[in-house]
Amino acid sequence: MDNKFNNVTGLSSAKKQKWRKFGGWFGKMAMILFVVLILVSISFSWITDYIWMGTVGYRDSFMTILTSKLMLGVVGFLLFSIVTYIMFSWMRKVYVGYFSAEQLPGFINSKKASRLLMLSVALFAGLIGSALVQGVGWEPWLKFLNYEPFGVNDPHFGRDVSFYMFVLPFIEFVLSTILGLAIFFFILEVAFYSVFRMYSKSRSAQLHMGATLAVIGILLAGQHLLEPFHALLTNQVNIVQESVVHGLSYTDDVINNPASYVMAGVAVLGTIWLIISLFRGNWKGMLAPIIVYIAVGILAQGASMIVQNFVVSPNEFSKESPYLEENLNMTRTAYNFENMTEEQHPGADTLDQAMVDRNEDTINNVRINDSRPLLSVYNQLQTFRTYYEFNDIDIDRYEVDGEYEQVFLGARELNTSDLPSQAQTWVNQNLRYTHGYGIAMSNVNETTPQGQPEYMVENLPPEGELQVERPQLYFGEEDYDSVIVNSGVDEFDYPAGDENMSNRFEADTGVPLSGINRALFAINEGSFRMFVSDQVTGDSQLLQTRNIMDRVERIAPFLSYDEDPYIFLRDDGSMAWMIDAYVTEENYPYSEPYSGDDSYIRNSVKVTVDSYTGETTFYVAEPDEPLLKTYQKMFPDMFTTEVPDDVRSHFRYPIDLFKVQSQMYRTYHMTNLEVFYNREDYWEIPTEKYFNEDITMEPYYVTMRLPGAEEEEFVLMTPFTPRNRQNMIAWMGVRNDGENYGEMMIYEFPKQENVYGPQQIENRINQDSTISQQLNLWSQGGSEVIRGNLLVMPIEDTVLYVEPIYIKSSNATSLPEVKQVIIAYQNQIVMEPTFDRALEVLLSRIDPEAEAPEEDGAAEETPDTGAAIESNEVLQEVADLFDQYQQEMSSGNYEEAGRIMEEIQSTLQESRQMQQAPSEPEGENTEGDGESSSSE
Repeated sequence: MDNKFNNVTGLSSAKKQKWRKFGGWFGKMAMILFVVLILVSISFSWITDYIWMGTVGYRDSFMTILTSKLMLGVVGFLLFSIVTYIMFSWMRKVYVGYFSAEQLPGFINSKKASRLLMLSVALFAGLIGSALVQGVGWEPWLKFLNYEPFGVNDPHFGRDVSFYMFVLPFIEFVLSTILGLAIFFFILEVAFYSVFRMYSKSRSAQLHMGATLAVIGILLAGQHLLEPFHALLTNQVNIVQESVVHGLSYTDDVINNPASYVMAGVAVLGTIWLIISLFRGNWKGMLAPIIVYIAVGILAQGASMIVQNFVVSPNEFSKESPYLEENLNMTRTAYNFENMTEEQHPGADTLDQAMVDRNEDTINNVRINDSRPLLSVYNQLQTFRTYYEFNDIDIDRYEVDGEYEQVFLGARELNTSDLPSQAQTWVNQNLRYTHGYGIAMSNVNETTPQGQPEYMVENLPPEGELQVERPQLYFGEEDYDSVIVNSGVDEFDYPAGDENMSNRFEADTGVPLSGINRALFAINEGSFRMFVSDQVTGDSQLLQTRNIMDRVERIAPFLSYDEDPYIFLRDDGSMAWMIDAYVTEENYPYSEPYSGDDSYIRNSVKVTVDSYTGETTFYVAEPDEPLLKTYQKMFPDMFTTEVPDDVRSHFRYPIDLFKVQSQMYRTYHMTNLEVFYNREDYWEIPTEKYFNEDITMEPYYVTMRLPGAEEEEFVLMTPFTPRNRQNMIAWMGVRNDGENYGEMMIYEFPKQENVYGPQQIENRINQDSTISQQLNLWSQGGSEVIRGNLLVMPIEDTVLYVEPIYIKSSNATSLPEVKQVIIAYQNQIVMEPTFDRALEVLLSRIDPEAEAPEEDGAAEETPDTGAAIESNEVLQEVADLFDQYQQEMSSGNYEEAGRIMEEIQSTLQESRQMQQAPSEPEGENTEGDGESSSSE
């Protein structure tokens, strides 16, 4: 048969032997090549990240994380691989000693083959262990080594908060990792030693299983000993019940914690019992400790339920009072409420002309524009080209000609996906169209006669009251791809009439594409064109990770970031983005979590990203905050302690953090234990009307003078209403300027008096027959009425309410316009075309000494429907022209598109001049028709 097979194949025995050797050699080489490819792919990512982190100035931080991951990866690899090799070696030894050579497969009898197999399995297990340990453990490990004490001890065990945040998580990580590994190995041992009942006949098998059981028992007992600490971190008292207390409760103290110590003892004794029974071959006896362990656990849960149901629940407040107090105090500390200023606000009826005069800067900065419709206006009137886009409208404050002014501003970013299809070439998208251009800025309190924003900075290039010295915007909020600068192609800068201006990148903050860098990053970007293009030179730079959120998360992934970055102007006219960074942590004892398990949050870091260079700086905003100090020890070169004045002056207390604190304060403002327990004084965030829907009010920034302060300042605030009621019970604010940054205050209104809440004001506006009739009139004829943001404006000891009214044509490209402003005060509601006019009318009603406003004819009393119709016609004309403009841009007819844009601007300018023209005096006929020039 063999000869016949050899004849068929034509291969001699010698040749077959050669092929076998070649196959073995080829298999080994393929395995080595596979391992090398894995290592190269991993190291390639590290190399490119290392180069990139060096260009942005955070190579040391990158190396800290990388070395900690490598070290833990080595530890995990050694732990998993060595233990795996020892386990399988022990198993092989047991098998060889128990069976004869004829009964075992050849690879087990062969030391060389079995060792090679065991080594391969051990290496594979080591890789899994390495990935697991370094991936999860690097941050807990670094925090454990560098943690800073909080100086706050828990009231039960007397341990510093840092123990729960940094020490306990790392200990639990180590225990759970080793325990999981031991349980997995024990299951394998049971499976392997079940062959021919080896576990009952082989002493070596019993020793092996007994050693593993001992490790499991000790680790299980260790976990039970840590459970009392966990009682301070949750409100779960058993598997089905929660306590009214977040943190240690009566049931935890009396039942659960003692039961944890009992369970630890049972785990140790039960393990000893198991091992003894295993050696004696008493298999039924091995069930007893397991049954006892489960039974004790069930009894502990049952006792917990009984105590919770029959001891605590009937007299809950009495039993839980000491623990409720600890929950209340520690939660207030975790969310920084203990430093909050709490005062009474009378909500008095004291508004008069003298008060208005004393608070002139507050009145002059009342926001009558709304960022939501304003974004649409900016995108239609200040983009000029389809590839420009405003992603967001932010609010900030500036000193302009010595005046403190609150402003809206947005960045004009580039979106290359909106380029005409024929222009979306590799050169255009990677070399030529590289950046956005400039900002637009407008007053919050001024509008043109057409209801459009009054710009402080506008157009291309930017011009206005503030100077923008470096308007090119390479880094922003868009989902930017990487671009190459300083190439052989001049970069498009901005359109100027019929021609396009060009620009060259002047910084050196990109990745140099010289030498090996070009090949590395061509592979990293997946761009063969980058490698071969003759437009890419030795002077070229790659600007990578240009989305500012991706950028900061790539540099410092251990921080949490606010979702609303905002752009600002430095004193030198350069632009930068400000991003609020949070340090957050779980395991603050007794503190109720605000989201998931996170129970501690601080805005300890402010990040700036230069919009031109991409230079990223992490500024220390709270130098004494313990969690930030821990990060500073971990990354000593990352954080900058000295904050320039032109950066600090644009610090804003972040809305996301303020929302978390206001959410928690709704409950934790109650310091009386019985009131807190019953939630008798629970507060809610009020609602307001936007369009025709009732929505929850968002916190908002106002410029105001706080009671007792000498000048106006930037304040973030939100009102509160009682549960199921609409009257205003309090307002909460936080200061933003100078040394007062971050100071929180709460002003409570008298509970025995009614102070109108936002929704009550909205309802009263709806019920006002004159106003509702006028709004209904506007909503006819294809227009929409937009109810803007309702502002609650505390002024000294009283409260004013302001709401802008926008009119928007139903056309998709129409421009929302501020047509009226509503002011409400006490029982008075006034709607007029301007804020100043509305305030004058209001004062004339409530202050006998205030001068009555001059009558401007019926047009000032009611909306000018003729003007409204004319305005809608202009809007429709502009909308049609804008549609034509977009079509020409899409077709690549830039010259025609530029002509249409000029026509749009001319139309708007003519409309503005016509509406600004003075009305003819009453009684003077026009063209002999005998009618007055003012319309009813």
